[in-house]
Amino acid sequence: MKLAATFALLGGVLSLGLSAGEWELVWGDEFDYQGQPDPAKWGYEVGFVRNQELQYYTDNRRENARVEDGCLVLEARRETFPNPKYQEGDANWQRGRANAEYTAASLVTLNKASWQYGRIEVRAKLPEGRGVWPAIWMLGTNRSQVGWPRCGEIDIMEFVGKQPDYVHGTVHYMGEDGKRRMSGGKLKVAAPGEDFHVYAIEWSAERIDFFFDDNKYFSVALDAAGQGEDNAFRKPFYLLLNFAVGGSWGGEPDPGVFPSKYLIDYVRVYRRQE
Repeated sequence: MKLAATFALLGGVLSLGLSAGEWELVWGDEFDYQGQPDPAKWGYEVGFVRNQELQYYTDNRRENARVEDGCLVLEARRETFPNPKYQEGDANWQRGRANAEYTAASLVTLNKASWQYGRIEVRAKLPEGRGVWPAIWMLGTNRSQVGWPRCGEIDIMEFVGKQPDYVHGTVHYMGEDGKRRMSGGKLKVAAPGEDFHVYAIEWSAERIDFFFDDNKYFSVALDAAGQGEDNAFRKPFYLLLNFAVGGSWGGEPDPGVFPSKYLIDYVRVYRRQE
């Protein structure tokens, strides 16, 4: 299976008009093992994290994140899960719920691996159904120091089940005027969850190009976020793979969809050879 995937990857790179020799593999996970995601490569976000989402992200819980049959499986489950940060009467959405109605996982490379420029690609099969919100994305490693969106965000792929025929690529940043900015594109794709597809960016000091398989569907110039080295997208970023449920964009979920699986065949990071 993995050998076939490797040949498919090489075919995909060549179909972009690139010589295979232009790119050097510098990091990856083939998920050619069983059990826990490699702790040397992946950490976890934990709790109710963002966007008023319904899921509680668990820490190293096999029901929500595991490697089996050559894939990383991120599984969102409809179940009651206690919120350890619950405070009765608290109006804060992260502390005011005694229990979560859903669990899922968000894997991150923060403090383990980060990159500045290159080709980042993930071959994945998306979940489907109302309320699912899987993503492949990146944040600046300086987020804890400067905050979001000043750290920058690169959404390599987002998919929401209520828009079943589209995949999205987006960047978020702080404009030079101090206001939050975003720029993005979307691609109409019939039933993207029916098979595996490659989601990728090619990121240089000049621009970020977004790909679905070998189709470049969106491009953004880095200077849109400001010229010079202070630009968020000219600094290192780490990678996130997550399966959100509901929330500000995901919308009200269909309980009958769950449990639902988001399958990731591989993650590969390349740098362009000089």
